[in-house]
Amino acid sequence: MEREKFHIEKNTIQETLIIPLYARKLCTEIFPEIYSDQASIELMKKLDYDFSKLEKQSDSILQKFGALEIAMRQMDLAIEIEDYLKGHPKAAVVNMGCGLDQTGEVCDNGSCKIYNIDMPDVIAIRTQLIPSTERITNIACNLNDFSWFEKIDASNGVVFFAAGVFYYLNTLHVQHLINQMAKRFPDGKLVFDTSGKKALKLMLKTWVKQAGIQNISAFFHVDCIEKDVQPWIKNAQVSYKGYMMGYTNLKELHISTFFRFLSRLSDHVLKMKIIRFDFTKPDHGI
Repeated sequence: MEREKFHIEKNTIQETLIIPLYARKLCTEIFPEIYSDQASIELMKKLDYDFSKLEKQSDSILQKFGALEIAMRQMDLAIEIEDYLKGHPKAAVVNMGCGLDQTGEVCDNGSCKIYNIDMPDVIAIRTQLIPSTERITNIACNLNDFSWFEKIDASNGVVFFAAGVFYYLNTLHVQHLINQMAKRFPDGKLVFDTSGKKALKLMLKTWVKQAGIQNISAFFHVDCIEKDVQPWIKNAQVSYKGYMMGYTNLKELHISTFFRFLSRLSDHVLKMKIIRFDFTKPDHGI
């Protein structure tokens, strides 16, 4: 008997899971030589949701490039996670605002611990759709409720990552969250994607509005690391790379000249970045 599909309500937090999921599926189909996420295709089959609005746009240049952006983001974050695991093979890998993303599981080295954190209704869907193992823990919690800190075993190191999450948080909340993480998890690492204000507006006009999702706003953005990040961060070393071209040579991957042009615009004009925080122990002075 075919299993009943999981229904996704319109205009809910659950619906925000659809955009990155569909993008990963679309990129797997369009650029199979550089990205493969078969799990996203299988997950879509399990969902009761009208994908028609997204599918109608799937042949557009913007939609295809948006799918490439999502793929590059996941690849960038995976590179950072795997790099940390080389030095900390038993570390905790923490997916903040996980949705239905399985990047942590993709980076599983067989000995790390994987934690997926999201709102209770999202974790409810994830628990039903994605099988768990003894090394995978799903945590139903608001990121701004720091009680989730206590559920992370960071005794062997910890790498946090957030994919497409911080945009939707108030800037002050992001600042407070990261500073509290740095204080609680010295020697840990956090990587996440961000963009400038122009890119944030473009994202809302394309992916979100075309999908027909209402009542979604974006807040947090970074136009300049020195002005927007350095003044408030404590106990961390900050570095960053371009979102689209900072980790990967797109020419070697045979990405078209036009898409490489758009990638340069994304990195340099729209300020799309992968930001990395290497947390350090507090310097209490003498």
